[in-house]
Amino acid sequence: MKLLHRKEGPSLDSRLAALLEAASLAEGRLPEQAVSGARSVAERAGARRNLSVDHTVVALAGATGSGKSSLYNALAGAELAAVGVTRPTTSTAQAALWDGEGAGPLLDWLDVPQRHAAGAGDLSGLILLDLPDHDSIRLSHRLEVDRLVELVDLLVWVVDPQKYADAALHERYLRPLAAHRDVTVVVLNQVDRLPAQAVDRCLRDMRRLLDDDGMQGVPVLAVSARTGTGLPRLRSLLQDRVSERKSWSARLAADVTTAATHLTTAGRASEGLPGAVEKPGSSGRGTEGAAQLTGGLGRALTGALSQAAGVPLVVEAVAKGHRHRAIVATGWPVTRWLRRFRPDPLRRLRVDGMAPQGAVAGGVTGAAGREIEGPGGEPGSEIVGRTSVPAASAVQRAQVETAIRDVGEAAASGLPGPWAAAVRHAARSRSQELADAVDRAVARTSAGATRRPRWWRAVNALQWLVFAAMVAGALWLGVLFAMDYLRLPQPPLPTAGVVPWPTVLLVGGALAGVLVALLSRLAAWAGGRRRARRTSRALRAAIGQVGEDLVLDPVEAELDRYARFTDALGLARAD
Repeated sequence: MKLLHRKEGPSLDSRLAALLEAASLAEGRLPEQAVSGARSVAERAGARRNLSVDHTVVALAGATGSGKSSLYNALAGAELAAVGVTRPTTSTAQAALWDGEGAGPLLDWLDVPQRHAAGAGDLSGLILLDLPDHDSIRLSHRLEVDRLVELVDLLVWVVDPQKYADAALHERYLRPLAAHRDVTVVVLNQVDRLPAQAVDRCLRDMRRLLDDDGMQGVPVLAVSARTGTGLPRLRSLLQDRVSERKSWSARLAADVTTAATHLTTAGRASEGLPGAVEKPGSSGRGTEGAAQLTGGLGRALTGALSQAAGVPLVVEAVAKGHRHRAIVATGWPVTRWLRRFRPDPLRRLRVDGMAPQGAVAGGVTGAAGREIEGPGGEPGSEIVGRTSVPAASAVQRAQVETAIRDVGEAAASGLPGPWAAAVRHAARSRSQELADAVDRAVARTSAGATRRPRWWRAVNALQWLVFAAMVAGALWLGVLFAMDYLRLPQPPLPTAGVVPWPTVLLVGGALAGVLVALLSRLAAWAGGRRRARRTSRALRAAIGQVGEDLVLDPVEAELDRYARFTDALGLARAD
């Protein structure tokens, strides 16, 4: 035979902590009334737990003429409450205590100054409150009822055969307190005025109304405070509840459930949608939208930011700048100086890694006049300023805004209204920082494209060696020309075959220099293309990281906040 063990739910302490966490996470997202209500429930629960748990506070509540005070006196066995024809009779709550030692702080917290000793016995630990009429013509009476209905451990609603179906009772109290059915009892008083058949009909009708209110299983007792009918059964029920010492925790657990339910439905209610309770975690973030954040939408955002940052222009400048600097470094020394008169494409865009104008100690002042830190996070770790890439056009800015909006919409898909709005806002929350961040990413990444290949130095040395040979040949020929002009004897002239060495040095040096320059230009063209491709990938990666930091990460943080909110609600509701 297998033994079945029922899994216990979360403790009241863990549910209260979860409710507080959910309220904190919902701050600024859900209506303040629901958030503050959840916090007040947690605070109220903490206060009640620290007071006497050996006493059970039971309140008799009902409408004018229902006989609450008569029932109160009957249970207490003494005329503690005034009973009269003039209505309302009870103006403030009063308490009857069975063995009330240690109940003072609890009654102080309840703010019930009128206290009567009702003896001890089977009801030891009971604190019975007689409340004012909930339908009193005096506002102070109704407010007193509303206040204590939120605080007591067990609610006993006293109704009479004429007003048990009163809409004020059902719509204002019973229906909203459906989660409190474990700490609710309904007493049909004054049954001595009805025939037995009518009593049964009233009880059946009362049961139907309670079921409609969500109060299934709530005890419904027929009593008569005047004749004593049904009082033993009511007293026995109260005795059981008091002896268990669990009504206070059951009440707090129901309060937590109700507050968590209000938080759950607050989003839909604020949208004007039906307030159907959505199970926490059942919708969450749509899986399709989640995949799009790191997929197509992320790539679209990177593409839009790259276009707005002028990445194609920078990539083209990298290729041209590489060729320009290669010619300056490896060209024929006779003509390479002419290249210096042409503008450097990278320096014109200020992505050449050189300090721009406006450099200050420890950093660089950007376009807005503020100091810009290097990639290490510390000012001056690397000089990175604003580039001179042309500003984004109106079309490019609109494309960026569209990409950001698409990210927000995809991430918000399937979320309740306020949370969807928070996700969309998170996507735009740092959009003002995008321009500077992308520009600095372009400057940092492009600076790496200005590094000089090592072969440039070797070719440059070769060019100067060839140039030196050419100059040596020219000087040698010049000396020979001068000696011939002065009719001096000619020294022996070495030859390479039939060509004199001075001519070989002069002509060979010139031809070799031009040939090396042409080969270097071809290599620079191919190297520029490769460097442009690498720079393009690096720029897209850097700009993608900016988009992730300033757009995707805030969205992910908001989605994580919602996930933690739903998890906390699930724990608070003991789902």
